[in-house]
Amino acid sequence: MVAKIHLGNSLYGALNYNGEKLNKEKGKLLDSNKIFNDGSGKLNIHRAFEDFKRWMPTHTKTERPMMHISLNPHPDDRLTDVEYARLAHEYMEKMGFGDMPYLIFKHEDIDRHHIHIVALRVRPDGTAISDQNNFYRSKDICRGLEKKYGLKPAERQRITPDMPITGLDPNGDIKRQVANIVKMVGMRWKFQTIGEFNAVLSLYNIRCEQTDGRVNGREYHGLVYFALDDDGKTIAQPFKASRLGKFSSRTAIDNRFERAKGKIDVTPTKGIVTDAMVISTGKDDFIDKLKEKNIDLILRFTSEGRIYGATFIDHNTMTVLNGSRLGREFSANALERWFNGDGQKPIVATQQPDVDRTQTNEGVNNEGQSMSSPPPVSDNGQPNRGRQNDTSQSTSRSQSGSRYQSQTSSGTQPKSDSYDQPTLPGLDLFQVGPGYDPQEEAFYRAMQRRKKKKRRGPII
Repeated sequence: MVAKIHLGNSLYGALNYNGEKLNKEKGKLLDSNKIFNDGSGKLNIHRAFEDFKRWMPTHTKTERPMMHISLNPHPDDRLTDVEYARLAHEYMEKMGFGDMPYLIFKHEDIDRHHIHIVALRVRPDGTAISDQNNFYRSKDICRGLEKKYGLKPAERQRITPDMPITGLDPNGDIKRQVANIVKMVGMRWKFQTIGEFNAVLSLYNIRCEQTDGRVNGREYHGLVYFALDDDGKTIAQPFKASRLGKFSSRTAIDNRFERAKGKIDVTPTKGIVTDAMVISTGKDDFIDKLKEKNIDLILRFTSEGRIYGATFIDHNTMTVLNGSRLGREFSANALERWFNGDGQKPIVATQQPDVDRTQTNEGVNNEGQSMSSPPPVSDNGQPNRGRQNDTSQSTSRSQSGSRYQSQTSSGTQPKSDSYDQPTLPGLDLFQVGPGYDPQEEAFYRAMQRRKKKKRRGPII
């Protein structure tokens, strides 16, 4: 049996949550302690709230005076209503809440029936029951109750990085499924905007919306999650991030945006999308070819049917990218023009193969006469660096005094044959090139000293 404990300050909200389950005939009120219960299994929310208020102190320093507990036996355990009620009473007694007012509800909205308990944790004198080590005490109590009543051991399922993400099942525990999906998406995927985050969530029938506002003069910024069916319609009450866990909060998701910025590499995804676009004939063909490469394209439409958003979900690199991040040719406007406009396909530049780039680099090296290339051979078969046709050499200098030699086509022979000496490949670095002139070098250094002296100004 797994117990989940939530401390809060909205007693009426907890009563209303359980009351809605009962009104939809998806649960019943099993029993109560110090709170009125007519035995019909129904709940008068206003009457119950007034009863709880009678036990609450007028003044207390406790910020979270109530608690909402759920007890979840193993799915294979089948208990009667009387056994559920007895289990809940004994759990509350062992947790130290035997004298506190509380209500016990049974929820039947999923195949795995479970119990919800709404209780006060503040005594009439204003003191609160300690919540220290609640998790460990509750776990030990659950293990003891399992042995006493012959229940199957049940542990909370741990989320691991390699656990497969499954779509939302409307017949299952929706809140738990939403929490698990949001947590696993955040652990595995890299995204930088709320739109990209929503694109991944949409694969599993979940939508996230930002909530910003001001309450009692204080600003708040949060997230709300919606469970959807295959048609995009909401199938349950929205869940605030605080109900799912810290991993789903606005702060946690914003931090994931920042961490993803330095990890995302668009090159692999852009290459696949480019190749698919070049050979595609239209929208459906483009989407199919991307799916073959394990990439999903999520398009967002206005009420008039115009594409206003395009997001590429790359399952190979676990990266989510808005089309504009890949380039203008992949943006929503470009795809709208292709799919719904004049039919003009965006012009994309295919990536140049490595072989072509290698040949280009070799061509550049040949034009620049790199030092590692062998010298040309003269008519007599001997290496010759001085009789190279169609080349002349010029010398340029930077402010730091370094000199770079460049060769330009001139169609003239060298003026001097003093360098027509045979050289050995690999020893070129130790030989003086034809561009060296001792007088010119001395003049250049003198000019540099004169400029430096002028910058320092006259000596007074």
